[in-house]
Amino acid sequence: MENKSGVVPMDKRVLVKPDSAERKTAGGIIIPEANAERKDMAMTKATIVAVGETAWSEAIHDARNFGVAFEAPATGSRVMIAKYGGVEIEGADGEKYRLLNDEDVIGRLEEAE
Repeated sequence: MENKSGVVPMDKRVLVKPDSAERKTAGGIIIPEANAERKDMAMTKATIVAVGETAWSEAIHDARNFGVAFEAPATGSRVMIAKYGGVEIEGADGEKYRLLNDEDVIGRLEEAE
């Protein structure tokens, strides 16, 4: 995934593009914009756009100490993020992104294609 945001995360930060919230329920009810924005922030699925140079270094170090394999998520990985973690920013491309600490990435998604 190409980083078109114009933002480069520093240190332990990770830049993700959250999935957009549905504007209509399964039953066809339109969600008002105010509620949709709240739902956008609550979404927990995202795609990693860029990774800081020391992201997941502590997790990798801890895994080695316990003899456990740890594969850090890379650019393009689908992940789950903490509901209200990080800061919402607008990229140079006009899209919404979230800049968060690596520890706010709480899981990797293994979605079927």
